[in-house]
Amino acid sequence: MRIKTLPLVLGAALFTSVISCTPIKKGEYASGSATIFCDDGFKNILEEEIEVFEYTYPQASILPFYVSEQEAIDTLMANETTAIVTTKELTQEQIKYLKSKYKRIVRQDPIAVDAVALIINKDNPVDALSIEEISQILNGQITKWSQLAANDTANIKIVFDNAGSSTVSYLRERFLPEGKTISEVANAYAQQNNAQVFDIVKNDKDALGVISVSWLGDDLSAAKKVPVEVRNTQYQNENDTVATNLTTEVKILKISNPTEDNDFSAVAYAPYQAYIYSGDYPLVRKVYFVSTAAGSTVMNSFYQFVRGFVGQKIISKTGILPYKMNPRVVQVI
Repeated sequence: MRIKTLPLVLGAALFTSVISCTPIKKGEYASGSATIFCDDGFKNILEEEIEVFEYTYPQASILPFYVSEQEAIDTLMANETTAIVTTKELTQEQIKYLKSKYKRIVRQDPIAVDAVALIINKDNPVDALSIEEISQILNGQITKWSQLAANDTANIKIVFDNAGSSTVSYLRERFLPEGKTISEVANAYAQQNNAQVFDIVKNDKDALGVISVSWLGDDLSAAKKVPVEVRNTQYQNENDTVATNLTTEVKILKISNPTEDNDFSAVAYAPYQAYIYSGDYPLVRKVYFVSTAAGSTVMNSFYQFVRGFVGQKIISKTGILPYKMNPRVVQVI
């Protein structure tokens, strides 16, 4: 029998022995400007990465555009940017196309493991869902909160960011029949971005929001109140941090996934870093930094920065899991 640990018990990282990339020397190739297109779900991460990078390299300027995942990929394929952040790797056909058409060499690395979170209003009495119940909601078999042991007979309002986002793509591919979209689901409402999803759930007891867990971490919000020079020092010196706290402004649903592999356990888990790492939280996907920038450019320097020690430490503050890390999970009594 495995002993499960409590969610706020992840010693987030002992990075030093894991990061193998050569550190960027100050000023080396890190001048000039470049654009990057990023799925809106990872806006909080990228903003902090850019601010700390530009502080470290004052002659560098990274210009972000927050768009749908598909738009980010399309922009890269049109050679209108040299970098994107997405949950999809480029296919071999896409890589060959960029090389033959534009003489671009693709570098792509996972930089994080993200969790897709389901959030509801704090006054909603539901605390957990199973993978099967999520499937039934998205396929129209469960339409009212009363079907989930709540007293509210109102319809479940599914709220998501936009039809082209990575979170919507993830749910569609995992739960819906081929050819069906989230937008076709009864009582599903697209918003412009994750911030709007969060705000609607805060104010509507009947809303069920779909959002990246990187929007729910309190630690990064607190960190941004500290001057960037102080944050930069902390990111470089803190070798072991506790798990990121998640917001209490909304209720974050726990998810269970009874399978033969876990003896059909009905235990539900919240998307804390410890449970993302252990695999107990079932709604996870990798986040990739895809770059076609040449080695002597500012974007390549930024690519190396995000994959390096400080860049990975920043990701640990958002609530999702840095990809290059050696977590230490401890028991809290």
